[in-house]
Amino acid sequence: MLDANLSTQLKAYLEKVTQPIEIVASLDGSAKSAELNELLEQIASLSDRISLVRRDDDARKPSFAINRVGSDIGVRFAGIPLGHEFTSLVLALLQVGGHPSKAAAEVIEQVRKLDGDYKFETYFSLSCQNCPDVVQALNLMSVLNPKIRHVAIDGALYQDEVEARQVMSVPTVYLNGEVFDQGRMSLEQILAKLDTGASAREAEKIKAKDAFDVLVVGGGPAGAAAAIYASRKGIRTGVAAERFGGQVLDTMAIENFISVPYTEGPKLAAALEQHVRDYDVDVMNLQRAETLVPASDATGGLVEIRLASGATLKSKTVILATGARWRQMGVPGEDDYRNKGVAYCPHCDGPLFKGKRVAVIGGGNSGVEAAIDLAGIVAHVTLLEFDGKLRADEVLQRKLRSLPNVDVIVSAQSTEVLGDGQKVTGLVYKDRTDGLMHSLTLEGIFVQIGLLPNTEWLKGTLELSPRGEIVIDARGQTSLPGVFAAGDATTVPYKQIVIAMGAGSTAALSAFDHLIRTSAPVAETAAA
Repeated sequence: MLDANLSTQLKAYLEKVTQPIEIVASLDGSAKSAELNELLEQIASLSDRISLVRRDDDARKPSFAINRVGSDIGVRFAGIPLGHEFTSLVLALLQVGGHPSKAAAEVIEQVRKLDGDYKFETYFSLSCQNCPDVVQALNLMSVLNPKIRHVAIDGALYQDEVEARQVMSVPTVYLNGEVFDQGRMSLEQILAKLDTGASAREAEKIKAKDAFDVLVVGGGPAGAAAAIYASRKGIRTGVAAERFGGQVLDTMAIENFISVPYTEGPKLAAALEQHVRDYDVDVMNLQRAETLVPASDATGGLVEIRLASGATLKSKTVILATGARWRQMGVPGEDDYRNKGVAYCPHCDGPLFKGKRVAVIGGGNSGVEAAIDLAGIVAHVTLLEFDGKLRADEVLQRKLRSLPNVDVIVSAQSTEVLGDGQKVTGLVYKDRTDGLMHSLTLEGIFVQIGLLPNTEWLKGTLELSPRGEIVIDARGQTSLPGVFAAGDATTVPYKQIVIAMGAGSTAALSAFDHLIRTSAPVAETAAA
């Protein structure tokens, strides 16, 4: 199962196991059970602290539990956790085996204090880059608190369950038999939903913070670069982010980040956060900005950022790096069937539509790439493009045209998502050349029509472009003194990670220059 190189790496990791582990397998006569058994035997052979037994006592086969011997600590996987979930498997082995987590001490204590019985089930797909965060968070929680149990289920392997529960998006998490949430969640986000007083406690902490020299709003590539550049100047720097990593977390393959031939979004996002935390930066995650109050005599000459939690942050300068999100079609039925057939991540949710008919909306690079990927999984793909021709790179278009189970319709305006109340059943579109309406029978719709800046909360406060982007000059300065901006939320052309990082660095240097010119104490501190 594991090649020699991966096996050697895993053996080195397993040397960190300090407590004996028992892997309990539940198998049947299927090929997948044989495949899982081979993997488990190989794992057990790599450490004398790991034993393998077969009990076949779980209803889901193939599946296995990883238990700490002599305790009630354990996690369970239903499926073969390779692909993106291999890291989840390794972490589960280490944590059940007594290796400490890198989670913050206060977060660990918060998990241990949770009271009540929690039975979590997470449906994932092996190609989903969003799923490991959820699986790993819930696995850790079950290791830290015996009242929490978790099983991670490969939706592609348990299609009957997926159909019965109408799971059309991963990760989908059930708690005690009821849907808990869908989509990427961090450990802190899960805790915030379970521990309802956590948000209020955090808000009180934020209210007590002193004013910053530079406050960055947003934790994507632009925000991370801005925070690092500001902190290196020796000034008080803070970051308030709704989710650290931003849109990068939803990106699969990254092959144009200079000097790094290949990486993936979640890996890059984790590296960004770690780099920021290596500096003296006050990181405030899970904080959504709602209002910007410009500096005035009433605010003591400071810019204020009011958060959804009710707390307010103050700073001498602010850098807005709120990024962008997937643009929606904005047609009837889209919101009703979100995660019920309407999806925005083909890598994550594609395996759930195996053998079905789907549509991809959008003929740019993202849309054509999605159609190509989905064509290898689903029965048929129909790609619809509003324009009279596809806008994707020619190399992608040639690949698309070579696929036998893909149809392309141009000059097509999507007008309505159809459904039966539970799931998507079709799509209505208008032919823009003759005005005639057509309908497609579908079970899934993947929307890939670009990005929308996260700037609604800034309307009426500073200058925005007609597309809602923050208007900036070459220095990242906005229409408000002391307020700068960077990244995909701004008018900077070409929304790319490397460009966002450069723009964030520019904004931080400009903010520092502003401080030097307007605040003598900061200049003296820097000189010292």
